[in-house]
Amino acid sequence: MASIALHDIDEQLPALLKQRAAQAQKSIDQFIVDTLKKHLGLEKEKEYDDLDTLFGSWTEEEFNSIQKKISSERKIGQELWQ
Repeated sequence: MASIALHDIDEQLPALLKQRAAQAQKSIDQFIVDTLKKHLGLEKEKEYDDLDTLFGSWTEEEFNSIQKKISSERKIGQELWQ
């Protein structure tokens, strides 16, 4: 793997990179590499399409039936709290 050294960077940048890396739970090096890849278009963002086949496929009647079932499942019986 290649290495790059950066010189003459803004004084605030190291602290900001450290903060953002910590938020992302990554090392500073990994955060910088991931950020560069993303901004240079080398890493595509994940696309989630696991429910796409359901989108727009329900009739109004099917939707209401499913919504009714979901609503009934959310009700908590008093006997469960005693």
